[in-house]
Amino acid sequence: MVIYSVFVVNKAGSLIYHNDHSSSRPEVEKTFGYPLELTLKLQDERLLVIFGQRDGIRVGHTLLAINGEDVSGTKLADGREVMDVINDSSNYPISIKFGRPKLSSNERIMLASMFHSLFAIGSQLSPEPHSSGIEMLETDAFKLHCFQTQTGIKFIVLTDPRQGGVDAILHRLHELYADYALKNSFYALDMPIRCELFDTSLQTVLEQAEKSGVYSGV
Repeated sequence: MVIYSVFVVNKAGSLIYHNDHSSSRPEVEKTFGYPLELTLKLQDERLLVIFGQRDGIRVGHTLLAINGEDVSGTKLADGREVMDVINDSSNYPISIKFGRPKLSSNERIMLASMFHSLFAIGSQLSPEPHSSGIEMLETDAFKLHCFQTQTGIKFIVLTDPRQGGVDAILHRLHELYADYALKNSFYALDMPIRCELFDTSLQTVLEQAEKSGVYSGV
């Protein structure tokens, strides 16, 4: 089983901790002839596939490298513009790598804030008062699990859909937060968590859960 990421969001919706435990972001590298059969578009300083899915390359995938040379934004490491290289028939056949890049710090912060808002909307939409809010979101590739404490701190874990014992993991994360953050005299409430003991203890919990497929909290 796989646990992908852990996030901690404070009561104001700010991201105060994240851990990319297991990054499962498959990359696909193919050799293409001219002209390129995929349609690319610049979005958020990245070249994305918007049309022409094939051979594991999906809409939304980002162009990561050309002929083994990494791409940063719209340029190769040597300063050449990616689209100039792709549109030049003399560069073909050409090897292009696609995949999903890791989220940037700003993207994590934005997504944490968005989930905080969705959580509040979920509570307000409930036909019953005092709803717990969103506890789980499920897709075909992963599950998002959320546990909110009485003080409004949200612990969020992204896992393989088959991972068991996630409730126990979430409650154990709350215990680690109380033990290693709240009891730390140098920690300010609702501020980013920077504690080595918290990191190492969290890592142990996640590894135990992945190894067994079910975390019992023992």
